[in-house]
Amino acid sequence: MSTATRSEEHNPAVDKVTLGEGSPRKYRHYHRPWWFRAFMTTEFLIIALLALVWIWANISVDNFSGPLTVRYLLMDIAPLMMIALPMTLIIITGQIDLSVASIMGLSSVVVGIAHVEWGLSLPAAGALAILVGIGCGAFNGFFVAYVNLPSLAVTIGTLALFRGLAVGLLGTTALTDFDPEWTSLATASIGESRVPLVVVPIIALIVIFVILLHFTPFGRGLYDIGHNDLTARFSGVNVARSQMITFILSGAVSAFAGIFYTLRFGNSRGDNAMGLELEVIAAVLLGGVLIFGGRGALHGVIAGVLLIGVISSALRMEGVTVNVINIIIGLLLIASVMTPQIVAGLQRWRPKKRKVTP
Repeated sequence: MSTATRSEEHNPAVDKVTLGEGSPRKYRHYHRPWWFRAFMTTEFLIIALLALVWIWANISVDNFSGPLTVRYLLMDIAPLMMIALPMTLIIITGQIDLSVASIMGLSSVVVGIAHVEWGLSLPAAGALAILVGIGCGAFNGFFVAYVNLPSLAVTIGTLALFRGLAVGLLGTTALTDFDPEWTSLATASIGESRVPLVVVPIIALIVIFVILLHFTPFGRGLYDIGHNDLTARFSGVNVARSQMITFILSGAVSAFAGIFYTLRFGNSRGDNAMGLELEVIAAVLLGGVLIFGGRGALHGVIAGVLLIGVISSALRMEGVTVNVINIIIGLLLIASVMTPQIVAGLQRWRPKKRKVTP
C-alpha cells in the first residue's frame, strides 16, 4: 500500500474538511465528476422539481398556460419573494423571524392612516411605513443580538405585538381611498408586455442580496455565525452587529412588501398578509437553507419561492380551497427540513468496492 493511500485512509485529521451542512467530507470526494458535485445539491433538486411541476401544470391544469397566468403568478409571489431574501440571511445565521407578516400588516396600516387620514403623499406615507418596519426589525434585532434571547421566542412575541398594534390602530375598518395613480402603478406592466412592473424592484433586491450574501465579507461572516457564533467571534466577525443588520433588513423589506400589498389590493387592513410567514419560511427552507444555519444559497431560495407560487396557483385554478393549499405548504415545510439530510446522505454515498481474491 502506498504512502498516499495510507495517509488518506488512516489520517482523518488531515484528510477531512467540514462543509456548510456540518458533515465531514474527505478531499478525495472533490474528485467526483463535476456533474455530480454541481447537480447533486438541494438547490438543483428544487430547480428540477420546479421545472417538473411547471410542465405538469401546463399539461394538466386548464388555462394555466394562458397569457395572464405568469402575470398574476408573479404578482402573487412578489411579497413572498421580497421577504424571503432577508429571511435567508437570518436563517443562515441560525436565527428566524416569525414577525415578517405582522410587520407587513402594520406597515399597511401606517401607510393607510398616513395617506388617507393625515393627507400625506403616498411616497411620504410609504417612507414613514418603511421607517416603522426598520424600527420593528431593530426591536427584534436588539433582543436577539444584544440581550441574547432566542429569536424564536422574541419573534413569536413580536408577531402578536405588531399584529395587535395593526389591528388596534384600525379596528375592523379598512381604508380604501388611495390615489388611483399609485394603485394602478402597483398593478402596471412593463411596457406592452404582461410582465408586472413589480418585477423591477424584485430583481434589484435580488441583485443586492446576492452580492451582499455571496460576494462580501459580511455575507461570509453570516455563514461563520451559522456554523458557530463563538468561533465567528474569535475570527473577527461582529456577531451582534451582523445579526442586528439582518433583522433591520427584514423589517425594512417586509414594510416595503406591505406597501405593495396594500396598493395592489387597494385597501389597508390590520389583518393584511395574515399567515404569510409560513410560506416565507417554507420557501427558504425548501430552497436548501439549513434550518440550523450555516448553509444556503439564494438561487435555491428563488426556486423555492417560484415552486410554492406555481403549486398554489395551479391548485387554486383547480378549485382547491385555501385550507388544503396551506396543508400542502405545511407538508412542503416538513419536507424542506428533511431534504438537506437526504441530500447529504446521497453526497456521502459511494458504492462499496468488491474484494478480489487473488
